[in-house]
Amino acid sequence: MNYKIKDNNIILVDNLIKSKNKKYEITRVRDLPKEEKPREKLLKDGISSLSSAQLLAIILNTGTKKEEVMNMTSRLLKEYGEKGIIYQKNPEIIEKDLDIPLSKACQLVSCFEIGRRFYQKKPGANITIRTAKDAFEHLKDMSKLHKEQFRGLYLNSHYQLIHDEVVSIGTLDSSLIAPREVFKPALEYSAAAIIIAHNHPSGSLEPSDADIEITKNLIEAGKIIGIEVLDHILISADDYKSIIQ
Repeated sequence: MNYKIKDNNIILVDNLIKSKNKKYEITRVRDLPKEEKPREKLLKDGISSLSSAQLLAIILNTGTKKEEVMNMTSRLLKEYGEKGIIYQKNPEIIEKDLDIPLSKACQLVSCFEIGRRFYQKKPGANITIRTAKDAFEHLKDMSKLHKEQFRGLYLNSHYQLIHDEVVSIGTLDSSLIAPREVFKPALEYSAAAIIIAHNHPSGSLEPSDADIEITKNLIEAGKIIGIEVLDHILISADDYKSIIQ
């Protein structure tokens, strides 16, 4: 054993190391108190007692060699946003955006898809989005994201939301936001119009040159295929700005 003299006391160096790493180790599910482990908490206190990160930790079961499962689920919800990840159907995009194994991305996509299939919407519960303010109210979760996220809201002819998808994560670049990626879900869900939005973690609501170029490209592409781009909204921590209206 290794010892060290501190304040005239002999202490184990091994204990010092454990103490320094305590904050990191406690994030491991196996190091949590039994009552705080997701599965045990579910059985003891019921499903409503679990956070979204804990629910996903049960789905994913394990993390990776470089990331514990609770760290992974907390990170992916923070970076992708709860609404964003629910509507993302392509596991390869999640794998790339969140740097997680493809197998776990497939688990996530399957989890949310089965939820959608089992869920029955109540009559009259459709979300209607007609204005930039309506869109902002639906997209408020983006204001808390620490990375830029480009998102599409796909509407029917009555301006009811039929699909919500994260198109990309990361700094926007007109060369990366291809119109085909934005309009592919529109064709898949037979959307009549779309509203696009992205957040500025910096807090600025001034559109960049790339923001303006992307908007023009998408408007022109929409005219060709007959799907109207109603608006492009910039979102900051507590406000929004329309580029088109």
